[in-house]
Amino acid sequence: MGTLGRTASPLLALLLALGCLAWQNPGTAAAAGSAHDNRPRVLVSTDIGGTDPDDFQSMVHLLVYADRFDLEGLVSSPFGPGRKQDILDVIDLYEHDFPNLRTYSRRYPSPSALRAITKQGAPDTLHHPGYGKPTEGSRWLVEHARSKDPRPLNVLVWGGMDDLAQALHDAPDILPKLRVYFIGGPNKMWSVDAYDYIERAHPALWMIEANSTYRGWFTGGDQTGEWANDSFVSTHVTGRGTLGDFFATLLGGTLKMGDSPSVGRLLSGNAADPTRPGWGGNFARVWDGRKTVFNRLTTEADIAEAFGVVELVLPLPKGFTDRNTATLLVDNRIPAPGVRQGHHVRFRFSPRDAKVWPYVIQSDFAGLNGQSGRFTATPPPVERTRTPSSVHPHWWTDDPDPAVAEGVHAGAKTVNRWRVDCLRDFAARMLRCASPAPAEGRTDMQRQSQRS
Repeated sequence: MGTLGRTASPLLALLLALGCLAWQNPGTAAAAGSAHDNRPRVLVSTDIGGTDPDDFQSMVHLLVYADRFDLEGLVSSPFGPGRKQDILDVIDLYEHDFPNLRTYSRRYPSPSALRAITKQGAPDTLHHPGYGKPTEGSRWLVEHARSKDPRPLNVLVWGGMDDLAQALHDAPDILPKLRVYFIGGPNKMWSVDAYDYIERAHPALWMIEANSTYRGWFTGGDQTGEWANDSFVSTHVTGRGTLGDFFATLLGGTLKMGDSPSVGRLLSGNAADPTRPGWGGNFARVWDGRKTVFNRLTTEADIAEAFGVVELVLPLPKGFTDRNTATLLVDNRIPAPGVRQGHHVRFRFSPRDAKVWPYVIQSDFAGLNGQSGRFTATPPPVERTRTPSSVHPHWWTDDPDPAVAEGVHAGAKTVNRWRVDCLRDFAARMLRCASPAPAEGRTDMQRQSQRS
């Protein structure tokens, strides 16, 4: 045996030993091997447990694909009652299925590794100026964005933008490392001040703003037979491990998974180019002029862009002091707190649908209380969308081409065209929860780890 052969055996033994240790603690393995890991780095900011239960479905979806990502953070950023514990509850379910999942891939993170990266973000919407105090979640985002790992950090925002805004405010140097996929629409409406801060103060951010494209995950496409939203769950999810049974209890056993396009984009498509097709949709460069400012009460004749930002800036009546308050109640349900700016009060809102939006001012000052108006939100003019923004070089949004709209939902067909592909692959993943991989399909290292 030559010199190479004599020295290779101890080296091989060492590598195998390290590999077994890494398999027993996937969280540690990811941290130690990140410099040579070609998987996408992912941090999720979610309002799970808050106003929309579909985040639970998307969390199940994320976890059954967890071997495909280098998961670095799960941050609770709710509007409403959701908290970090809601993420931990799903990880508890994942723990039941983990013995089966790890027979398919040693890269599934251990439940303890997932718990260690679960953090609490802002417990509610931050209003003016769009940021407040650092949170456990925003600090975690900063820490990982500042990592020496050369790979970009994909931040998937499933809820409000508050923790992302806080992180950028506290550490603007992290901006070049971030690749943000924001599930906007209603989330933009509830966190409009954080969004407005990011848009104004950090225009160079790399951002996909999906206000309606994401709806293609559950709207349109092939919904015949087993691919319908309800029958898919009963056929391919129910009975597929603890995670599958939990998924089937959500939303009356109907698939929504509205945040999953952000995951789908990293599973299939060109992650570096949002204009290229993929499971997460494809997008157009954002355009300028999406904010509309009114200096008076408005009527239906006043037009603003749907999914844009609307500001109502009104002169303060004589006698209004800093002790007084005013809130714009939009559509009889959405509060937009007023902010005093000099001799004016400013209200900010993002209309999530193309329709007439009524509002009324609620104030403890009689000179403002009860004043009302309305405005009409419409799709952007075609001529406006044809010119990419002059200030946002790396910002994309829903493709305005009517050919890829699903009804009123711009861009949704760029997702639902892949419906059967996405769901067939997800169905195969759910089978992993139900039973271990066939013994003949496992590597020696996997079999050794399974025995231990």
